[in-house]
Amino acid sequence: MGAQTHCQELVRQGMDALAADSLMQAEQYFRLAMHEQPADRSNYLLFRYIGQIQEKQGKQQEALESYTAGLNLNPKNLDLMLDRAALYYRMGNEQRALSSYTDVLDIEPDNTEALLMRAHIYSGMHDAKRARNDYNAILANEPLNESAYIGLVLLNDNDNRPREAMEQITALISVYPTHALPYAIRGGMYQRRREYELALHDLSRAIAIEPKNPDFYVSRALLYEEMRKKKLARADTQTALRLGADPHGWLMK
Repeated sequence: MGAQTHCQELVRQGMDALAADSLMQAEQYFRLAMHEQPADRSNYLLFRYIGQIQEKQGKQQEALESYTAGLNLNPKNLDLMLDRAALYYRMGNEQRALSSYTDVLDIEPDNTEALLMRAHIYSGMHDAKRARNDYNAILANEPLNESAYIGLVLLNDNDNRPREAMEQITALISVYPTHALPYAIRGGMYQRRREYELALHDLSRAIAIEPKNPDFYVSRALLYEEMRKKKLARADTQTALRLGADPHGWLMK
């Protein structure tokens, strides 16, 4: 068996191990394959697989190094660039994430994932103008992109555009009447406006659509608390916990 053929077999075995969720074994095969052909430029792909395995194992710094090693071999590979940008964000390094998503957009200006995440980061930085530009760039190409639409709604609601935000979320619900999240979003908006019955209607509708989503029960429990309906709040709290909700940060409210 030639070196190239043996290397390909190692990669195939690594992919089989990855499909079987045998992460350590998969990484071993990928590293053996790179050892067989250390100068092969296609090793960038193996570095990406190894980085993804390391992320699953909670080895964020090592994953970051693997993605960077892959990008050293293929500096403009968008998949690797997006993987590294997302990891920067998960590690709390928003400035590096922002820079990385911008690098992606320099190559592919309409990349939806990069625009969406950059808008989200800008929004968190209270840079409403730049966030709005990115959300609008997505919607110009994908007018019914639900994630971008919701991001824009929340941005407008927090940026002193409450009427525009409410009109937008209502329009989104008319497009996606069977999607739970827009109802939950609008319910929260009504709650902040102290329109409790409308909020209750929307949160209950979200629960009816996705009865196993613990987040919606958390939201309704907090609404019931605000409405001074302690018994109903307690029932929703118990349901949320039974469905796997994390109690930290809301249970004592």
